[in-house]
Amino acid sequence: MTPLTGIRMLDLTHMLSGPYGTMLLTDLGAETIKIEPPGKGEGTRQLLADSADYARHGMGAYFLTLNRGKRSVCIDLKSDAGREVFLDLVRVSDIVFDNFSVGVPQRLGIDHRRLAQVNPRIITCSVTGFGGDGPDPHRPAFDQVVQAMGGGMSITGLPGGPPIRAGIPIGDLAGGIFGAMGVLAALNERTQTGLGRHVDVSMLDAQISMLNYMATMYLMSGNVPETMGNGHFVHVPYNAFPCADGYIIIACIGDAFFERFLTVLPHEDLRRPEYATQPGRYAAKAEIEAIVTAELVKQPAAYWLTRLREARVPCGPVNDFAQALADPQVVARDMVVEVELAQGGSVRMPGNPMKFSGAAPDRFTPPPELGNDTQDVLAQIMGYAPHRIDALRQSGAIA
Repeated sequence: MTPLTGIRMLDLTHMLSGPYGTMLLTDLGAETIKIEPPGKGEGTRQLLADSADYARHGMGAYFLTLNRGKRSVCIDLKSDAGREVFLDLVRVSDIVFDNFSVGVPQRLGIDHRRLAQVNPRIITCSVTGFGGDGPDPHRPAFDQVVQAMGGGMSITGLPGGPPIRAGIPIGDLAGGIFGAMGVLAALNERTQTGLGRHVDVSMLDAQISMLNYMATMYLMSGNVPETMGNGHFVHVPYNAFPCADGYIIIACIGDAFFERFLTVLPHEDLRRPEYATQPGRYAAKAEIEAIVTAELVKQPAAYWLTRLREARVPCGPVNDFAQALADPQVVARDMVVEVELAQGGSVRMPGNPMKFSGAAPDRFTPPPELGNDTQDVLAQIMGYAPHRIDALRQSGAIA
C-alpha cells in the first residue's frame, strides 16, 4: 500500500518540468500511463540516447530517471480516433498532467473543460512558463529563462560579477514540484466535493514564490538585493571557506553559535567585545572572514569538520557529486536506488525524498519502452476487443 495507491494518472508531459512532477506522483504510488506520440515518442527519449556514458539500451539519463515506474501507451492525439481512445482513458482516470505550451490542450480538445464533460472527477494540471493567463502567456520559456526573470539569478554569483544560474535546473524542477503539490491538494478537495479541478502552475510564479522573505524585504524597503557570493546579509561568519584540501561551509546563525565557534577557533582577534553580537560582527564581516580563512587553510577539511561538529557548529563539506551521492547519511536514507531495466542490467539514480512511517521500502520499476503497454492498457483497463485494437493500430491512431 502506497499513499497514492488506486490513483491513475495520464502523463502527457515532456522534457523536464512535467516529467519531474509526474515522477514524484509515480514514486508516491500513482499508476502512471505515459501517453506518447507514435514515432519517436516523448522528446527526452532522444536526449543522450546514443551516449556511451549516459545511456542504457537506447534510453538516456533524462528518460531513465524521469520515467521510472511509468507505462507507455502510444496515441495520436491529433487524430479523431486517437482522441476518442484518450477520452476513454480519461473516463477511468483521476489525473491528466501536461506541460504543453499554452493553448495546445484546447487545440487538441483535451483541456479541462472538455475532459470534465466525460469525467467530472478528473483533475488536470498544466505546468507552463508563464501560466494560463496574463498579458503574454504564450512566450516560450525554458529553465534558465524563468531563473533569470524570477530574480534569483540577480543575487547569485560574486559581487561585481555576471549573474549566474543555479547549478541545477530549479526553474524546471520547481514547476514540477508545485504541479505535484497542486494535484495532491485537488485530490484532497475532491474527497469533499466529488469534483475535479484544473491546476495552473507557472514556472515563473514558482520562482517568485521561492524569493520568499527576500521579496518581502524588498517590498518593505525598496532596497534591491545584490550578489553576495556565498555570504549572508545578516550572519557572520557564514560562508564557504577554503581549507588545505577543499571548501567547507560554516553557518554561525546567531550569537550562541559564534560563541561555540570560538571554542574551535579561539583566535585572539575574534574575541573583541564588539564581535559578541551580530551588529558588531556584520560591521567587521571582511575582517572576520579574512581571519577565519587564514586559519582554516592550515588544516584539511576533515580536521575542521570534526571539531566543528563536536562543538555543534552548523557546518558541512562542499561536496562534488561523487561525494554527495556516497555520503553515509544519503545512502542510509535510500537516496541512491538501483532501478532494474527490462532489457537487463540496472541504473543507479536518486531515490524518493518523501519517507512514510510504516511503509515498505520503495520499489522502482523500469522506465517503459515506447508503446510497450498500449496493448495491455487498452485490453485490460479499457476492455477493448482485439479486433478494435488492431483496427486502431492499422489506422495509425495508436502504436
